[in-house]
Amino acid sequence: MNTKAKLAIGAGVATLLAAGLAVAQVPQNIPEYNKIGPGGAIPPPMPPGGGALPGYRQQSVIDGVQKKTPEFEDVFNVLDAIDSLPVTAKAKPKKARKLLIYSTARGYGHSSIPITAFAITELGKATGAWTADTSFSQADFTAENLAKYDVLVLNNTTGAFLDDANDAAGTAARRKALLDFVRGGKGLVLTHAGGDTYHGTGVPRPPPGSPPPTGPQPPQKSLWPEFTKMVGGYFKFHWYYPQPVTVKIDDPKSPINAPFNGRPFKIHDEIYPFSNDSYSRKNVHVLTSVDYSKMSAEDKAKENPATKRTDGDYALSWIRREGQGRV
Repeated sequence: MNTKAKLAIGAGVATLLAAGLAVAQVPQNIPEYNKIGPGGAIPPPMPPGGGALPGYRQQSVIDGVQKKTPEFEDVFNVLDAIDSLPVTAKAKPKKARKLLIYSTARGYGHSSIPITAFAITELGKATGAWTADTSFSQADFTAENLAKYDVLVLNNTTGAFLDDANDAAGTAARRKALLDFVRGGKGLVLTHAGGDTYHGTGVPRPPPGSPPPTGPQPPQKSLWPEFTKMVGGYFKFHWYYPQPVTVKIDDPKSPINAPFNGRPFKIHDEIYPFSNDSYSRKNVHVLTSVDYSKMSAEDKAKENPATKRTDGDYALSWIRREGQGRV
């Protein structure tokens, strides 16, 4: 019996056991998210406890608890996509690789966190390129535990994901373990809101459900400069889904970009620009970026003029060396 057949049976049983449980909505176009105001596009206030915004799936972090199980609909979509891919990896690893997928957010909990961990794990199984464990605990950030892995994946880890305000020594130890892991020759991968990590104004966050702030706001800054430099920058704003963009292939020779055959393509997505003072091509090797010349004046105007990038450089993916490691 194949994986999808087993999941189909499991889905039927789960449906009976969980009758009456609401199914999360599929993301929809939300026109009010793209209204242009003096400070750029501003989303509606977040519901208390991390609930769902109109037209969006429920957050995966509710009242501080990270959801761990993906929706069955998402599982089937991922397995269908994997079925259409090559059955072996393009490059054969020199040795067996093991990934640790850290999947807990300390800020906004993207609904995609559980399915991202599942997809990465299943891709490894399908291609034989790696095996993976998923972690939801800060306690896994020790030198001893990280030594078991070749790559750490930060799966939408919004916020200060290693910090504990009541444990300065523990925070410092976890930070050191992460830096040593990468610099010692291992790999680090960040997905989406992994870039929305360790930055802020230094002003305490308002309670959930508070209205958006008005008037001039303190400037954003890195809350962990070593981390920001290592990963290449931090998020400052985003065009809300479904923002149309043309993706430019900056390095057509990179094996990572091989599936694109050097050709640009159009997508609708939630695009993360990075701040002027944290991101620069001088510090990273860019793989893909937004073709800003093809963006409409209306869409460009959604970016806050006060923090607008001055170089028109909106990178989407990049790589860099950190010590002996790779990011």
